[in-house]
Parts: sequence; C-alpha cells; structure tokens
Amino acid sequence: MFKRTSHSVLLGRLSEPRRFIQVLSGPRQTGKTTLAHQVMADSQLPSHYASADEPTLKDRTWMEQQWEAARAQLKSGQYARKAVLVLDEVQKITGWSETVKRLWDEDTSNGLPLHVIVLGSSPLLVQRGLTESLAGRFEVMPVTHWSFAEMHEAFGWDVEQYVFYGGYPGAADLIHDQQRWSSYIMNSLIETTIARDILLMTRVDKPALLRRLFELGCSYSGQVLSYQKMLGQLQDVGNTTTLAHYLNLFGGAGLLEGLPKYAGQRVRQRASSPKLQVLNTALITAQSQFSMEEAKRDTNYWGRLVESGVGATLINGLRGKGIEVFYWSSRNQEVDFVLSRGNSLVALEVKSGRRRTSLPGIEAFSKEFSVTRKLLVGAQGIPLREFLLAPPEEWLR
Repeated sequence: MFKRTSHSVLLGRLSEPRRFIQVLSGPRQTGKTTLAHQVMADSQLPSHYASADEPTLKDRTWMEQQWEAARAQLKSGQYARKAVLVLDEVQKITGWSETVKRLWDEDTSNGLPLHVIVLGSSPLLVQRGLTESLAGRFEVMPVTHWSFAEMHEAFGWDVEQYVFYGGYPGAADLIHDQQRWSSYIMNSLIETTIARDILLMTRVDKPALLRRLFELGCSYSGQVLSYQKMLGQLQDVGNTTTLAHYLNLFGGAGLLEGLPKYAGQRVRQRASSPKLQVLNTALITAQSQFSMEEAKRDTNYWGRLVESGVGATLINGLRGKGIEVFYWSSRNQEVDFVLSRGNSLVALEVKSGRRRTSLPGIEAFSKEFSVTRKLLVGAQGIPLREFLLAPPEEWLR
C-alpha cells in the first residue's frame, strides 16, 4: 500500500533533468518507507536503500559509506544515466544535513546524476536540518496520516470506521480484535514516537509532564483550553512556555497540535488559547475503553470524534499547500475551523447530529471578518462522507 498521489509526484520528479533532494517527512507508520520502495521499483533505476533506524549506531561515516555505495552503481558504466539513493530516518544522525550538503555538492560539481530521497519520521527535526544547511537544494513532500479516501480505497472502510479507527494503514488488519488494535496503537506508535522521536532526539526537562500533556490533549481534542487551565489539569507548577513548546514537539511528531485562534493579526493569534486537535482519531480511541458501537451510542463522545476527524483531515490534507487552519471564538460563540489563504476565508462548523441547527458562531464571525464561504459539515449540510472524500483545498475555490 502507498499514497497514490505522492507516488506519482515523486516518480515524476526522478525523471526530471534537474535534481533536488526529495525530502519525505511525516509521522511514523504513514507509508514513507513503503512509498520509497515502490518508487525505487517503478523507476527501474539502480537504487540503494539504507536506514539509520537499525539497532547499530549510525553516524556521518555511515552516511558517507551509503552514498559511496550508490555512487559506485553510477561509476560502473552500466547505469551511467541515473541512480537513486534513499536514506531513511536521517534525523537520528547528528549533523546529517551538513553531510548531505557536502556530498550533494560534490556530485553536482562532478556531474554525477545521483537522485537522493531523504525520509524522516520527525518533521520538526528534519525541517531544522533543512533550513540550517540545505537551502535551495531540496523539495519537501509531506507524508501525512492517511485520509478517508485512502483508507476506503485500500481497505474498504466506511466513514464510521474511519472516524473511530483513524488513518494508520499498518493497524487496519487488526481492527477486528479491539484489544490487539489498541495495544498496537499505544505501544508501536504512540510510545515509540514519544520515546524515540521526541525524548531521545530533543531536550525535554519534564518528560512526565510531556506524557501527561499528550493524554490531556487527546482527552480534550476539539476543545479550547488555556495554558493556565492545562497546568491546573496537569497539577503542575510549570510555565505556559513549556506547555507551548511541548505542543510544538507533538505537532512536529505528527501526533497533536494546538490550533491558534483566528484574529486577523499574527500577534494576537500567537497569544491565544489553543484548540487541542489530534492528527489521527486513533490516538483518542486507542486510549479509551469504548468499542466502536459503544462510542456511537455516546452522542457527545461520537460528536467529538467526528469533529476531531474533520480537523485532522483539514490539517493533514492542507499540509504544505499554503493554507492555514484556525478556530475562532468570542463571547461564547465559536467557529470550529477557519481556513485562510490570501484573501480567502472559509468558516466551517461540524455537526454530527441530524437535527436542524443554527450557526450563531459563523454569523458572528462573518460580521467581524470578510468570509468567502460558510460551510456546515453533517446535520443538513455537506454529508460527512462527501466532505472527507474531497481534497480539503477544494473548499477554498
């Protein structure tokens, strides 16, 4: 299984005469490695794959050795046209971007047409390396959690399955055993990401607080919570800057984000209380005791899952497309999601029930800002299935 659009785009880039380092960055278990192997096979070019995620300690010398192995295929004469090098989990190697820059520039000077694909499961750390050393040499392809359209095509899932089980393709075959599925999400994805992609790779002064914040963020996904209230819930004497930093780490690892309030002014947006938002609804349900049928019977819980599923779809689907996602609230009136690109502004409400509903939040928002479109998802608006199947950027056209 692989992301079909990403596959065709990446394959096309390998056929172009001008070379860029192709960077596939995204959370664990979203198909980056599978995608790279599929592209290697379909390109029919000589390829070399190496991963820094193996148990043996890897360093810059190891990277140089892998690069030389790929160069050897070019220099053999049989494949003088092109070759592909794939380096997986590069963020595990200290100073990886400087080494890639030096080797890439050597190939450019020597006219060696080696195409390099870099994979990383910690987008925050990968981006840091790119901006520090590789300016003008790379293109980023975000590989996000799988959409409903992708899970439906690959596994035949319906909307309710997607809302409950989320977008982890590697866990799809386990959903008929609730306990096994939950254990896989908790141990292989959540714990591995926190322990290996955050705690081992970034300085965290309060790891216990970070873990509790993640649990809180999943429990309150879809709700606006001030940093002071978070500290109260977490029973910690820490400061709000620490919590904001930890939320940023979770966002960089593809787990959880704090959406800012739309205010039309950057300063006010940064100072707002965040709306907590998981990037995959499996992060909520795997930690609960609910089965899917039990979750559906609890209308409040199911409504929160639906809203979190819509939010995750928007954030993941709009990644790297120049469209920002916010929320808005004022005097007990709220807009679930606000999409902003240039002068285009879309206000979006999510209602999981079927009753006719008024939208006072959108009306109040429209009086303060110039709104391009007003959307209702669910209830008597756009059917949830139709909304989740559509590319999110379509709603700004």
